[in-house]
Amino acid sequence: MRAITVGSATIDVIATVDDADIERMTLHNVTASFLLLEPGRKVDASSVITQTGGGAVNAAVALRRLGFDVSALIKVGADHNAEKLHARLDEEGIGTELISEVQDEATAVSVMIASHDRNAAIFTHRGANGYLADADIAPDVLAGAGLVYVTNLSNASADRFPALVARAKAAGAFVAVNPGIRQLTRKTGPLYDSLCHVDLFTCNRHEACALVPALVERTGWDSHSAPPPDTDEPILELEGFRLSFNEFFRRLHGLGPRYVAVTDGVCGAHLSAGTEMHFQPSVEAKVVGTAGAGDAFAATLTAGLVRGIDPAWAMRRAAVNAASVVGYIDTQSGLLNAAELDAHVS
Repeated sequence: MRAITVGSATIDVIATVDDADIERMTLHNVTASFLLLEPGRKVDASSVITQTGGGAVNAAVALRRLGFDVSALIKVGADHNAEKLHARLDEEGIGTELISEVQDEATAVSVMIASHDRNAAIFTHRGANGYLADADIAPDVLAGAGLVYVTNLSNASADRFPALVARAKAAGAFVAVNPGIRQLTRKTGPLYDSLCHVDLFTCNRHEACALVPALVERTGWDSHSAPPPDTDEPILELEGFRLSFNEFFRRLHGLGPRYVAVTDGVCGAHLSAGTEMHFQPSVEAKVVGTAGAGDAFAATLTAGLVRGIDPAWAMRRAAVNAASVVGYIDTQSGLLNAAELDAHVS
């Protein structure tokens, strides 16, 4: 199947710091943790590596290894980092014909600091990622794709989202989206307006909570919006707005998507397929780095659903691939090919 991934492409510089060389502070009242760096001090890193990453590139690699004919629709600068991205995609057999350059911006770069639980703190220069133009997503560009997979879009690129998903659906593609938190919170209205063109919507629990206030305002406040405080059902809550998972799924389905998935780290993942709900526990793994696990899960789930695999089985495959990715510090080394994935799942 022909697939196009759209979204971010980055060069990832990943520094792994021993726990003893960096402090972590946790604020229990606001459930937030911080890594603390001493000003003016050089901190020894156990490793510093440079890899390619970004949602569209990670998804492209995942889908290619699962047997799709993939092209990445990304923006890069006219620089050496762009050459690295081209070379990496060529190495994986991913089409580069949809890559375009932004002359006055650099290719995006992320710097990750991984320590303690290896859930990296990330510094990001979004660069060329924010310059997706209407011509880049013209209908003829999307023609022939059986799958269009849209990852996080930043800055002006996020303004292309409504036209992108509408054109992808008009071209007959299965449309899967996995937006980032900035897009979800700053472009919420256009995103909700466009969900009628989306087949699969995926986000993590933090992002789902961020959507709750606007979702309640969009779909109406009724008795289902405020589950009892003592309910056993998982709750999504932000700024006094509360929805159960079931109610969150019901409301999003009403806006268009056939499938809605919410990932929750080590607590597992939930998938709603309309009248069917599926819960997938996380797969036990030794965590070296958590970056890329969400991309692996969402892309693998998409691959299963677009091919008509049973949703519960697709969730299992997605969890296994995500667990494989966290065994590596970078976002792609752990991605399994189809045969490896089948062997792990069976």
